[in-house]
Amino acid sequence: MTVKLAVPSKGRMMEQCADWFAARGVRLSRSGTEREYSGAVEGVEGVALVLLSAGEIPRELAAGRVHLGVTGTDLVREKLARWERRVEALAGLGFGRADLVIAVPQAWVDVDTLDDLDMAAAAFREAHGHRLRIATKYHRLVREFLRAHGVADYRLVDSQGATEGTVRNLTAEAIADITSTGETLRANHLKILSDGLVLKSEATLYRSRAAPLDAVDGESMAALLGALRLV
Repeated sequence: MTVKLAVPSKGRMMEQCADWFAARGVRLSRSGTEREYSGAVEGVEGVALVLLSAGEIPRELAAGRVHLGVTGTDLVREKLARWERRVEALAGLGFGRADLVIAVPQAWVDVDTLDDLDMAAAAFREAHGHRLRIATKYHRLVREFLRAHGVADYRLVDSQGATEGTVRNLTAEAIADITSTGETLRANHLKILSDGLVLKSEATLYRSRAAPLDAVDGESMAALLGALRLV
């Protein structure tokens, strides 16, 4: 067997992963063409590189098909119920940082907190006969957050595209989405609730709790974590 390390297959996060590992003496490289999702790990024996989308990595970790993986905190906690039982967070890598937030139209001058949103949602339902819609692709995280803060009378609607535009397009009244600077929210005339931070996310190295390790794999894992200064 071989220890399998999964990292994002393309984009800025892949480049930042390569830089982070290289700074610790472990080189990640793509094999073949840009269309081939395979690669190599140099600097530690017995470790194979697996290139996946960041969204696929939580599933592969939970299933035990990869031993280690780099992906966003938000993706692990959204996609994996009871995530702590299925993966172990080893280290935040210091990049890919973003906040999952609740945002409402700037024109809602009387809505600044979650309590305000709860009252606005009740008033909206009474006035319109249906629940206030919150567009998001983070259904698990947002539902748990709003439940914990006593917000009711809302309905989550799925958004896999430009979530910030759903309010302007009249497909939602509020949103819950990832933001780094807030500029896109402001450009779409949205404001973040003062207590609307759901989760702070960053690229994180996770270890699977389900992936099997024999004695040789255990040595390779220990060598890799040692090189990364995580032991």
